Amino acid sequence: MSFETVSLLLSWVELGVLLAILLRLGRTFELIAGTQRELRRAIHHLGEQRAGGPGMAGAFGSPDTALHSRSMPDPDDVETHIDNGELGPPVAIG
Repeated sequence: MSFETVSLLLSWVELGVLLAILLRLGRTFELIAGTQRELRRAIHHLGEQRAGGPGMAGAFGSPDTALHSRSMPDPDDVETHIDNGELGPPVAIG
């Protein structure tokens, strides 16, 4: 076989491999898109179940429910320890 024939065959093989890769990528993107659609549906369905469930007023409770945060401790009451590794025992600060 001549060089031109081998070169032409390799070019066709390259094109076939590239086409196969593109088809595989297309299927992968279709799978990703389908998965995203299913996740959106599931999240939407879960939101409907929570909103419509008995005694459920949404994810954050009813509008008259106040959100309370924990009180911060007084910095003078907090004891901080620094670990000096092998240099010695932990030192208490504060």
